[in-house]
Parts: sequence; structure tokens; C-alpha cells
Amino acid sequence: MIRDARVLRAGFVPREVEHRDAEVNHLSTVLEPLTDGEPAETALVTGPSGVGKTCVSQFVTERLREERLDVEATYVNCWRNYTRFRTLYQILDDLGQSVDVHRQSTPHDELVDRLQRFDGARRVIILDEVDQLEDPSILYDLHTLSQFALICIANEEETLFSRVDDRVVSRLRSSEHVRMERYHNDQLFDILDARVRWGLEPDVITDDQVYRIADAAAGDARLAIGILRTAASKADREQCELITDDVLLEAATDARAQIKQKSLEALTPHQRAVYDVVRDHGPLSPNDIHARYVENVEDPRTHRTVRTYLSKMEQYNLLEGEGTSRDRVYSVLEARDLSPF
Repeated sequence: MIRDARVLRAGFVPREVEHRDAEVNHLSTVLEPLTDGEPAETALVTGPSGVGKTCVSQFVTERLREERLDVEATYVNCWRNYTRFRTLYQILDDLGQSVDVHRQSTPHDELVDRLQRFDGARRVIILDEVDQLEDPSILYDLHTLSQFALICIANEEETLFSRVDDRVVSRLRSSEHVRMERYHNDQLFDILDARVRWGLEPDVITDDQVYRIADAAAGDARLAIGILRTAASKADREQCELITDDVLLEAATDARAQIKQKSLEALTPHQRAVYDVVRDHGPLSPNDIHARYVENVEDPRTHRTVRTYLSKMEQYNLLEGEGTSRDRVYSVLEARDLSPF
């Protein structure tokens, strides 16, 4: 049933990106000076989860690398590498400059100095989930290094701006913004249809079923591809000739659960402590959440930072908030209706 499993994987970057021509062209224009050996502007790519921010950023940088031998790319997931040290270390490691870096004793300033001295090929640095950085001042350090072009990916620019100092906000506001909206159902259908054609044997899933996957995903390409991948994998394991509606319904439930589990596993220790408070005691207001969180951890983060955590977990469908900003309460997001199947 599965002809090419690669195209069904979450991190697969296709040869052509569906329904993102304007965003691809915008980002390509931002990075174009690199092809002439000139510095490029910082790009800020924003939008909800599952709209293709990472895919478009990687697609554009890969296409640039195909055109120029003297341009390279580094990808850093700032949710996984959320401290200043980890982010700098990941970049240096990709540059081959981390051999004698000691995690416990090397000062941050020395890491930045190594980046300043780097004289290799010009490089695009993609900082994904950049709003997860505990110390966003690293953006200022990187912005000043002309040999690197920055692509900063975040869900909401204002959430990011609220966490950085004025000098960084000024630079980010003057950067090139590539804003991405949720996909429509027809657009998601096209994205899925391309992966069906390349990844699956002919006629194992109907167009109607593909459209129902798009409908159930509600604009989230990550979820839509996850449902398709899970359904194809299950049908393949059970040696089915076709993907049935029953398989799709189960796949939709499983794909949501898998995405939720991955998001939970990606939470930083302090974010997980906040989530656990809401899970065990919600619905709660931000004030009550912060009060209980402070009791459970050492070196607690500020009230403002906890509000940022809540917003991030809401964006990733781990929590849901109800009410206005003044009387808002948070609770764990329950499974949604799977009626399209």
C-alpha cells in the first residue's frame, strides 16, 4: 500500500510547496543578497501551528543551497534547545566549531566570539519556535553577525515581542515579516493529494476520504498529514487493500494523540509544571495557576512568563482558555469531535 514512506513523514520537504507561492517568493527575495555575497535581512516567519512555516523556510534554504555552493544552512529547534547555551552550541556544532566547548564551564560570550570569528561559507540560520527561548537576547547577538542570515519562526509575533528587550524588538519589527494563515480545506486537499499520489499505491483511498481528512484537520497540515500517515500505516500493517472509513476514524484519534504526546514531551520543565497544575486543578485563572506553580518548583518564572507558557500551550492544543483577558480560565483541551469520519 505504501509506495514511498518518505513523503508521508512529518519532516519531509517536498520538491514543490503547495499554496505558498507568495510566501516562498517573499522569503526567497529576503535571502537573495546571499547569492551575491551580501548580507541578508532577518526574516520573521509567523503563523499558527501546521501552516507550513518550517517547511517553507527549509524549502527556500534548500533551493538557495542548490543555486550556490558557498551558502549553507543550520536548523535549530529552540523548543528543544531553549537555553542560550544550547542554541549557541547547536549552531557551533553544525559549523564544526564545538569540539572543545564544555557545557558546564564555557562562558556564553566565548561562544558568541567564536561565531564572530567564523569565516566559512555564508549561512542561513533557521531558529524554529524562537519564542521558546528563555533568553531571547541571543537574537541580538546573531543579528549583528553579517555572515549569518536569520530566519526566526514563531506562532505570534506579538508574543515574541513581549518577551524581548527594546533593542531586539526594534530589530525584529524592522525585519521582513512573512505571515502565514491557516489553509482552507481545498488547499489541504491538494497538499494531501500530492502525498497520496507519490506515497501510496493507486486507488487505495478515495478523494472523498482525502477531503474529509482535510476537513477534520481544520487548517492544520501537520495534523492532516499525520492522519493520512497513521491510516496508511495501519492499513499496510493489517494488509488491507483499501483504507476504510473505520481505519480513518481510528487514525484521526491516534494522530491527534501522537501530536499531543509529542507536544507534551517537548515542554520545558517549567512549562510541564504549569501544564500539570492545570491538568490537576483546572479550570484556573492565570493568577491561581501561577500561585500553585510557584509552590511546586524551584526558581519559579515570573507571572508574565507563565502567561506566555499558557498562550503557547493553547496554540499547540494542549490547553484551552475561556473568557476575556480579565476573567480568562484555562483547562486541559479535551478530544474534539471527529464527525467528518
